Amino acid sequence: MKTFFKSLLGLILVGIIVGTLYFLYAKSEKKPVFFHTDSPFTTNIIRKAVATGSVVPRKEIDIKPQVSGIVQKIYVEAGNLIKEGDLIAKVKIIPDMVTLNNAENRLNRAKINLENSIKDYDRNKKLFDQKVIAEADFQRFELALENAREEQEAAANNLQLIKEGVTKKSGQATNTLVRSTIAGMVLDVPVKEGNSVIESNTFNEGTTIATVADMGEMIFEGKVDESEVGKISHGMRLIIVIGAIENVTFDATLEYIAPKGVEEDGAIQFEIKAALELKEDHFIRAGYSANADIVLERRDSVMAIKESLLQFDEDKIYVEVEKGEQEFERRDLQTGLSDGINIEILSGLSENDKIKIPQDYGQTTDKNQL
Repeated sequence: MKTFFKSLLGLILVGIIVGTLYFLYAKSEKKPVFFHTDSPFTTNIIRKAVATGSVVPRKEIDIKPQVSGIVQKIYVEAGNLIKEGDLIAKVKIIPDMVTLNNAENRLNRAKINLENSIKDYDRNKKLFDQKVIAEADFQRFELALENAREEQEAAANNLQLIKEGVTKKSGQATNTLVRSTIAGMVLDVPVKEGNSVIESNTFNEGTTIATVADMGEMIFEGKVDESEVGKISHGMRLIIVIGAIENVTFDATLEYIAPKGVEEDGAIQFEIKAALELKEDHFIRAGYSANADIVLERRDSVMAIKESLLQFDEDKIYVEVEKGEQEFERRDLQTGLSDGINIEILSGLSENDKIKIPQDYGQTTDKNQL
């Protein structure tokens, strides 16, 4: 019985030793490596610069009042389409007390002067009719009467203008009515009825009553980094992608490049503007954020490969092409335009070639795993 257990124990130990040796041998054996391949393909390659910005109307006007006062009535709201000269708001004038008092005093003096001129005229008219005074002397009193009447009317108009912003002579012409200076869409009405507003003058830009823009003519305004600005020029085509409008691109033409850059976050940025080509089935709102791809160079329907497949030997560019199963040979290439992902192949490859994907890009696989 003891002999049996000793024999069993010996067999177990031998099995463990043999198994361990086999495991170590299998682990030390080099596994075969399988290389994936890729092939050339036909595509369009575009080298471009990117600008970020927004889409805004070319003509956007802030409408401001010509008198200070309180907004009495607003006739439009954001989104309304209006024509040039259409009424936007009415402002009620709150006159300055000193100015109002001076205007009232002027009118009172004009009335007194007119009454005195009428008395002088009537008295001298009787003398003239009796041939007591000459006509030349009488004409002075006629002129004084006419001047007094004009002065009274001017004083009355001035007082009415201070109080109401309009005179009887001017009729509908009044600066209390705020009208649009262009045709377009009302983008914003930042004031409400009852708000106080300040007139636009030499010392103050005034309160904006409404913002009006021509939405039929839009431009892209963006900024380009100094490293890219030297590559662009007037007339270049832009591809505009608007974040709020998915799966749609718009064409634009570059028409302005700022001669001076502005520093932002440690980098110099140059402003650009491009005329946007609108599409009838898409309404673009003012202020949409957008990105512009500026086409610097383009190749259509050319043979290309992924740029990650390239290998370099000093000043030479090459790839490894499969000549048999998992057998590769070096092939020198002549390349063209690159967009950073794909690169144009001018010579050295055909569309049927299979290109080895280098180990550096983690594309090798144990063949036993396939």
